[in-house]
Amino acid sequence: MELKQLEYFMAVCRELHFTRAAEKLGIAQPSLSQQIRLLEHEIGTPLFDRVGKKTIMTEAGRTLLHHSYNVFHELSQARAAISELQGLKRGTLKIGALLTVVNYLLPPTVIGFHRSYPNVELSVLGLRTGDIYDGLLQNELDLGIALLPMEHDDLESIPLYKENLALAAPADHPVAELPFVSLDVLKETPSVLLPGTYSMRRLIDEHCRAFDFAPRPVMEMTTMESIVNMVVKGVGVTVLPKAYLDYIANPNIRTVPIQNPTITTQIGLVYRKNKYLCAASRVFMEQLIATIKSGSYK
Repeated sequence: MELKQLEYFMAVCRELHFTRAAEKLGIAQPSLSQQIRLLEHEIGTPLFDRVGKKTIMTEAGRTLLHHSYNVFHELSQARAAISELQGLKRGTLKIGALLTVVNYLLPPTVIGFHRSYPNVELSVLGLRTGDIYDGLLQNELDLGIALLPMEHDDLESIPLYKENLALAAPADHPVAELPFVSLDVLKETPSVLLPGTYSMRRLIDEHCRAFDFAPRPVMEMTTMESIVNMVVKGVGVTVLPKAYLDYIANPNIRTVPIQNPTITTQIGLVYRKNKYLCAASRVFMEQLIATIKSGSYK
């Protein structure tokens, strides 16, 4: 069994489509199919069922995928341990962070880290909590900054800080003049919210159930910027982290506190328990925690 075959196998698992997987890998589809057949021959059982035009993983395929992640995880640990011998003179660090915190929380830490260790290749990706969860488990991310709790036997988390959600309304909207609102304002007021698959939206929905209703936004959008733009245009109100709304300080919207009850989210650092935390990861974590304690990101 060759590592290249496992890499090809994992690509097919991700796409569940041989042609798309071949395109992602940059190889011809017949070559990919041949390598998977060789792998299946060595394993001694089919890894995929071909049902019409659909490709489905077999139980053996799912088992091999789990162990393949572990194989590449161990290789990445070896590389990290070897890089550790070089100190912070080289290496890579890949971080997945919530879209809501990328702009206002991370810049001081990212800039300071880059100045101190310019040869470490640092990547910061703005992602959903679910994507951060998957990225950590699949060893595509070294660190995550996400909504807690993020529960999995292989994940460890460090709470960083709590933030309140607040209502954002067009500056000329009647709600904008109120000293505070409760979440049942969404029952009668048109709103623009994140899709229901997003962790923050699920939190909002959960609190709305306490008021015996489910929010029915006139529009759902996947980015904070697009939601704020819709609020500015008068499409509706929204609910977003107050720290983010304070950061953008858009003069065309008003931020109104939500009370009775206050809605709070917990932001934290997440990483794999069994992942070798290289010097770059440890230093970045320490600098981020120090930044939060000092309040310099606000």
